[in-house]
Amino acid sequence: MTTNLAQAHETSRKLRSSLETVIKGRRDTIDLLLAALFADGHVLLEDYPGSGKTLITKTLGRLISAETENQTPDYILPFRRIQFTPDMLPGDVLGVNIFDQKSGAFHFIHGPVFAHVVLADELNRTGPKVQSAFLECMAEKQVTIDNQTHTLDELFFVVGTQNPLDLAGTYPLPIVQLDRFMIKIPMTYVDRDTEMKILADHQEILKQAASITAACSRNDILNARAATAQVHISAAIRECIVDIVQATRDNPLLLFGASTRAAIMFQQILRGWAIVQEKDFVSEDDLKHLLPFVLLHRVRFHGGSNENLDQLMELAEPALEKLVSSQKVA
Repeated sequence: MTTNLAQAHETSRKLRSSLETVIKGRRDTIDLLLAALFADGHVLLEDYPGSGKTLITKTLGRLISAETENQTPDYILPFRRIQFTPDMLPGDVLGVNIFDQKSGAFHFIHGPVFAHVVLADELNRTGPKVQSAFLECMAEKQVTIDNQTHTLDELFFVVGTQNPLDLAGTYPLPIVQLDRFMIKIPMTYVDRDTEMKILADHQEILKQAASITAACSRNDILNARAATAQVHISAAIRECIVDIVQATRDNPLLLFGASTRAAIMFQQILRGWAIVQEKDFVSEDDLKHLLPFVLLHRVRFHGGSNENLDQLMELAEPALEKLVSSQKVA
């Protein structure tokens, strides 16, 4: 195993360990979040209010320190939270040009997207205009205001949230924006024992969250992202990804299937997952585990069912069986 991969594994261990001092009973969510961070993708969290979506993202932002030697600009913060509302304007998110009467020139005031980790809270509550403006940030890591382009931080990582039940006053995310999220994580309720522990240790958890210090640097994250290129993905795994994505197209069960971007992001998240699992290769089990998180929000089934895990896995079964057969031969 190369030094870069070993360092990436160490970064992952530090972040997970620190997150688990504050976030209880969420190992699966933490691992998926870190995998997307290392894979340079964005995450959509879907769960009920009060489930810890804000806390886990805010804590992650605090765990990543800026690089003073690289002179990170003052306007780029470790973490920023944007509460999306129906009356929000693009300038509230991206920033605005302000006219300075003394100098007679316009100056750009950076918006809250200029951060390492951005929590886009209740993203589906804002209108299409703001969603479209935010799309450029997620897709190209840049902001265009009055024909001037401003580059976001290289680390720029978005965690979007939406409530699965509250439909009043929401604007469903268009498929083009959903496609920009590498994975969608449907957070579930914690079990009874975990909830008992949270109640017993609530004050201590709040103190930990308030006093938590950085576990790694911005450069550590960027180096871990670079190290993902060293994770081995076999030709059979890559072929399975393509077969699954192809199977979602022209299928009578589906209104539309997954894009080529979905296949690229599938491969990326597999590499990020390998870092979190402290491996240097991708297995069939990894692919099968991550499949729903990558594809469920990208495909639409007929019959009013937007997300049907059983149907998706049935559709992917031939490709998975082909992968197993090829590995037995090898």
